[in-house]
Amino acid sequence: MKTPWLGFLFALVASSAGATDWQLPCDLRETSHGSVCVCNSTYCDYLEQPQLADPSQIVVISSSKDGLRFKKTTGDLSENKPITIDDKQFTDENFNADAILVDQERAWLQLANIPQSLFINASIRTYRISVKREQRFQNVSIFGGAFTGTVSYLLKELPAALQDHVYKSYFHPVGIAYNTIRMSIGGSDFDMEPWAYNEWPRHDLKLSNFSELDPRDLQKVEQLKRLKAIGKVDELKIMGAAWSAPTWMKSNERWTGFGQLKSEYYQTWALYHLKFLELMRAKNMPIWAISTGNEPLNGVIGFFFVHFMSMGWTPWQQAIWLNDNLGPTIRNSTESKVLIFGNDDQRYTYPMWFRKMRSSRSNSLSYLDGLAVHWYWDELIGPQLIDQAHTDMPNKLLLNTESCIGDKPWQTHGPELGSWQRGESYMRAYTQDLAHNFNGWLDWNLVLDERGGPNYVNNFVDAPIIVNATSRAEIYKQPIFYAIGHFSKFLPPESVRIETRIEKQGNPFTQISAVGFQRPDGSVALIIYNGQNQPVDVALDDSQRGAINLRLPPRSWHTVLYK
Repeated sequence: MKTPWLGFLFALVASSAGATDWQLPCDLRETSHGSVCVCNSTYCDYLEQPQLADPSQIVVISSSKDGLRFKKTTGDLSENKPITIDDKQFTDENFNADAILVDQERAWLQLANIPQSLFINASIRTYRISVKREQRFQNVSIFGGAFTGTVSYLLKELPAALQDHVYKSYFHPVGIAYNTIRMSIGGSDFDMEPWAYNEWPRHDLKLSNFSELDPRDLQKVEQLKRLKAIGKVDELKIMGAAWSAPTWMKSNERWTGFGQLKSEYYQTWALYHLKFLELMRAKNMPIWAISTGNEPLNGVIGFFFVHFMSMGWTPWQQAIWLNDNLGPTIRNSTESKVLIFGNDDQRYTYPMWFRKMRSSRSNSLSYLDGLAVHWYWDELIGPQLIDQAHTDMPNKLLLNTESCIGDKPWQTHGPELGSWQRGESYMRAYTQDLAHNFNGWLDWNLVLDERGGPNYVNNFVDAPIIVNATSRAEIYKQPIFYAIGHFSKFLPPESVRIETRIEKQGNPFTQISAVGFQRPDGSVALIIYNGQNQPVDVALDDSQRGAINLRLPPRSWHTVLYK
């Protein structure tokens, strides 16, 4: 464990040496599933934003299964020398590596145990990546996670200094530079109990009891104030989504199960959203966007296996409510600039959901500013459905608004502390989505405890940061955290995706991928993933810079920065 004075001394030496950027390294701890970076109240790893001092400089930020976490390597392109990322190499012939074959259209995994000795003497392949800066695509500006009731509860239990490390790690530029949070309007599945505003009195069309924020949301407001201060966030984007109306508004009068909003409460439910927006603004926490409701199919077909708060919609019902109630209510109010996102459900519902909405109310989609997608079945469903929706509605924002691992029957329910494979799942998913016109990504819970909770339905999953809720003295940054950070930290708002092509040498299952962006300052950020069990050489051809050669270690991720 790093001692307090060591971190201070490191920063002091960097400062006195005139360094333009500094790094507090990861305090790496091995686990049964891999390794994590440990933070306590007095020490946490951080990396200042790398600065490209002159046009010939290149900076490569690297993380690897073998222990690298945001390691910085610098080079001079004018020297025309390959840039080599140093990492430990496996030499144990008894080591069994996971061979991963991935269909890039589905991120479908095949796992096999293969002796590492097969790779030690294997020849290093060269992969050619071309970057054409002139071919520009979507703007990428939104990265963040969910500030659920569970997150709020866990943070309150931590010492103030450790809370601050969570905020700084996620939102500060020396962390991974999130700029957005998602929160529920009322309760969600990650709360201590199901709840909604104005549960009483029943059948109250005017929502007379919805006159102030619930104490749980007031606590979040105070925590978000601290988050903004510690994270140096001038403008925090907040996205709201409701899981369920009060039970008296629903056809089954239950929090979960097969149940929809009663039509006589359509306008009341629109008013419910507006009241939340107004109350949050009154606390100086204005809402940036809302969705039409979290996972609407949970209350229609998902009730067989979903036991948490949910409310069902069909696309035809939702079109009526959006067109006749929610859209006009928001657009004719003082909250008219709040964005509205549609669907907020799985990829397999695209583009069918919106086409059926249009058939119900032809003007309904005009109220939508964006489309919200959840990640959970992307390993089975290719991105072509998203492409079709984007073709139908090319001017709407496209966000992934929820993601986590550990929700499937075949997965460990809860954290696999330090799992590199779970981090790789995120790396593949972010790369794929951003290559298919997504404008950003919001992950699920910012933090969870060692079990992957707590919550009222024992719905245990994984998170990028795990809190030691027993000692309350440590937090653990997982590979997932760094996978996300290879994108969010180095893609400031107004970054634009540029054409990036990789030559697969005739093998579509080769586990190497890349996606590139031009940043607002004109520099390029290229995120490269080597999922193979051996080093690879990359011959990069940039349309303006020319040739750049890299050698990347096995099972590693890299953000390559150059002008």
